[in-house]
Amino acid sequence: MDPCPFVRLIVESLSLKLPVDQSKPAVAGGGIHPSATPCFCKLRLKNFPPQTALLPLSSSSSSAADPPDTATSAPGFHVDPAALRRLSGKPFALRVSVYSGRMGGRTCGVSGGKKLLGRVQVSVSLDGAQARPVVFQSGWLKLGPAPGKPAPARLHLVVRSEPDPRFLFQFGGEPELSPVVYQIQGSNIRQPVFSCKFSADRNCRSRSLPSDFTNTRGWMRTLSGERERQSRERKGWMVTIHDLSGSPVAAASMVTPFVPSPGSDRVSRSNPGAWLILRPNGYSVSSWKPWGRLEAWRERGPTDGLGYKFELVMEGGPTRGIPIAEATMSVKKGGQFSIDVGSSLKSPVKGFVMASTVEGEGKTSKPAVQVGVQHVTCMPDAALFIALSAAIDLSMDACHLFSHKLRKELCHDDQDCYT
Repeated sequence: MDPCPFVRLIVESLSLKLPVDQSKPAVAGGGIHPSATPCFCKLRLKNFPPQTALLPLSSSSSSAADPPDTATSAPGFHVDPAALRRLSGKPFALRVSVYSGRMGGRTCGVSGGKKLLGRVQVSVSLDGAQARPVVFQSGWLKLGPAPGKPAPARLHLVVRSEPDPRFLFQFGGEPELSPVVYQIQGSNIRQPVFSCKFSADRNCRSRSLPSDFTNTRGWMRTLSGERERQSRERKGWMVTIHDLSGSPVAAASMVTPFVPSPGSDRVSRSNPGAWLILRPNGYSVSSWKPWGRLEAWRERGPTDGLGYKFELVMEGGPTRGIPIAEATMSVKKGGQFSIDVGSSLKSPVKGFVMASTVEGEGKTSKPAVQVGVQHVTCMPDAALFIALSAAIDLSMDACHLFSHKLRKELCHDDQDCYT
């Protein structure tokens, strides 16, 4: 498998130094800091969505050449092959605008509350960045003045790029329709690499899982008929990923049913459904061992959302897991399921791991999947991420309001579905 070239543009070591106001007394001599409000910055790169990041205030009295005593990082920009072609051969500008006030720009329900302190600009060229790391800026910069304002403040930032090659995959159809999965190479090359087999077996239980995964932490919860009628639960869904020879190499199995909370028609965060992402246990094609666990639920709030949490399962069994992704995406618009672990987190996984597109409710979904090269040593490794992509996509359906119908492929015989 040949990866596609990606480059990650990293913006880190962000810190703000404001001048000390010597005209006002301080408790221990000298001046006082002129701002007690939070500060943040907006990062803009042409043809990319803007990003925001909090800015800690550096209180260091050392010289401008020294690093800040406190710093943070921005999410960074992922530059795909199309963007690399568009940006090659010419430098472009990363623009950073610094504000005081809250990032949301609203205080007590009133818009505004933020003030522009100044701007800086960093010139970036990605020529050769596919092959080697490049540093474009490292250190303090004076903020360009806001209109009618002096520019005494300084911003510390590091802007650099590093190669981030990825494998690209595309489902040939919706996961519940048992599609072929293609690897994407270049703009016109689509090579079949996996096939999916979806099933919705109400009587499914252990799926040949080890016994310690059947009754721990609710991974295989059994609901009594007195609690919920059979038609008020979604369970038994499974997607098996096969290689081109027909051998199963990964699977996603719904091990905790998706059920509505009492008096409601939605899956709640306090009682989520769950999937296990499985890999073959040795050479047996009928036995699996867990690799990861995905929980999903329907969030309440101003925006109707699909909440999720993913953790890696450790060798010690189901009581040991390492959370590496948790977020919410819009139910209406869909979004992107992403595992991108910052270096500051205590995790065996670092950097970009994977990303998968998820369409909103009622829309045709053919997930596009990106997987970092460093996390794939063989085809079965890639298949695990394909199974995880299918699970998060199907979770959008599993968390569909129980007052609405599901499509027939997702239903059991005794459930009311649309065709």
